[in-house]
Amino acid sequence: MHAHGGERVRARSLGVVVGALPTGPLNAITDVPGVLVGHTTVDDGADLHTGVTAIVPESLSGGGLPAAVHTGNGYGKLVGSTQVDELGVLESPVVLTATLSVFRAADAVLTYLMGRRPDGVSFNPLVGETNDGFLSDIRRRPITERHVLDALEGATGGLPAEGCVGAGTGTTALGFKAGIGTSSRRVTVGGSVAAGGSEVTGGSEVTVGALAQANFGGLLTVRGVPVPVEEVVPGARRPEPPGNSCMIVVATDAPLDARRLGRLARRAVFAMGRVGASYAQGSGDYAIAFSTAPPGAPAVPDPALDPLFAAVMDAVEEALLNSLFMATTTTGFAGRTAHAVPYDRRYLG
Repeated sequence: MHAHGGERVRARSLGVVVGALPTGPLNAITDVPGVLVGHTTVDDGADLHTGVTAIVPESLSGGGLPAAVHTGNGYGKLVGSTQVDELGVLESPVVLTATLSVFRAADAVLTYLMGRRPDGVSFNPLVGETNDGFLSDIRRRPITERHVLDALEGATGGLPAEGCVGAGTGTTALGFKAGIGTSSRRVTVGGSVAAGGSEVTGGSEVTVGALAQANFGGLLTVRGVPVPVEEVVPGARRPEPPGNSCMIVVATDAPLDARRLGRLARRAVFAMGRVGASYAQGSGDYAIAFSTAPPGAPAVPDPALDPLFAAVMDAVEEALLNSLFMATTTTGFAGRTAHAVPYDRRYLG
């Protein structure tokens, strides 16, 4: 069951603005053209709080996309990651779910891919997870093929739902209820820059979007201000054991090869530190980055990557904050409760 303390809002609606870069129109990963998101939520109001989130690049229908995986800490299950590392190619949508459901979810993604390539004999589903066992009876492995196919087939553009939805239904982070969060940035790459950082000659405007499944330990920090759950929610206990993981998906329409996408993916994991991640030994912290740019476009040269690095860091930080600010207080398995971040202006305003 959920305790609804009024409508939940995103970070910017609370005056929490991360960085100076402009966002895309939705401030979401779906601002990257052709990137769709779908959720299936499994919430029985009692012992099950889990689900599936799918990130579906439409351009996959034409073949693979340049991609990279960065493993910040490999204590987790990211099915299909070694082939992405080896070939630098994403061949499937990215699906996120709960730890013990990741293998059934991968089989369901295989069904989806086989349906689109009737002659195929090798496929590489990319499926990640975090452990929602604090609030959900994870050993029941409730995720079915239909749940995964519904998330994939129902993926759309527009602003994705955030908070307690899809793969974030039962997750916690930084002492509070968390979930799914997303954000985006628009930057110009390829132009010449004068001293002081102002653009002189025009480059190309590109979008960087991030989506996070937040489920990790640490001390929530909002623009440098610590927000300890013990202080802002009287009587609350920290809801998660140390660690528990974070999955971050970064999409961009900037022309980047797999090596450069790996550099973006590393910055995505670095950005967890801005919100207070403890990077515990048991936390599987992964980032997946892919580009939807048309094949053959010359890659952004390394000296011109700084705006993209800044965009990734800011978008991931804000996505993580959105995952918390949009989540609602949840009581789940074994009567355990994870509290939503209170909108206290002393910390957030």
